Amino acid sequence: MVLVLALSLLVGLAVGLLGGGGSILTVPILVYVVGLEAKAAIATSLLVVGVTSLVATVSHARAGRVRFRTGVLFGAAGMGGAFLGGKLGARLPAPLLLLAFAGVMIAASIAMLRGRGETAPVREGELPVAHVLRDGFAVGLLTGTVGAGGGFLVVPALALLGGLPMATAIGTSVLVIAMNSFAGLLGYLGTVQIAWGLAGTVTTAAVAGSFVGTALAGKLPQEKLRRGFGVFVLVMAAFILAKQWPTVLHFLKG
Repeated sequence: MVLVLALSLLVGLAVGLLGGGGSILTVPILVYVVGLEAKAAIATSLLVVGVTSLVATVSHARAGRVRFRTGVLFGAAGMGGAFLGGKLGARLPAPLLLLAFAGVMIAASIAMLRGRGETAPVREGELPVAHVLRDGFAVGLLTGTVGAGGGFLVVPALALLGGLPMATAIGTSVLVIAMNSFAGLLGYLGTVQIAWGLAGTVTTAAVAGSFVGTALAGKLPQEKLRRGFGVFVLVMAAFILAKQWPTVLHFLKG
């Protein structure tokens, strides 16, 4: 339990600092450290990340790093996709979910490491509504299906495609993550057992870590935040593939 609490602090730190990574960390912790079955871990992680992200949103908003219209529209579109994704994810084989999880993480990390390019403009205002709704639904669908709060997709969508400054993309992302995570959780309720006591303990530690993360997010250079996000996601994807590869191979052969 001491190890779980320490790792949970890192979950909150990642959410506050990077605007994502909550479920990327929480799912492996619950599966490989606690020993939960994959679907129960995914559902429980949605609760943990949802609450932690909601708290982090308040801290980022106080620092002026949240675009509320963009975040609410992105999150609202994503909630519909996340609910459908949660229903779908509860019926898919666990190895397939974890394989899809790792694959999308790799794609997102490469995009963040490459960046927008030197000539890409930075947008200081809100993003176009149609653009936000389209990307929000797509991210939400994946969020609910694989149990990821969406930050590892929301941040690239806002920073690379939308052109928001990195710190603002991170602050807006945690608002979207909270909305998508709760919607995805609703999709799992009734079909998967939630570890409520464990979720409460992990959430408490994660919230504490999020306060440290949000404080650091406003002080680090934008370029370092973007590259740090990309490296973090790539490392976690490699970890998940290494741990799950024998099971995935058996599933693909079977």
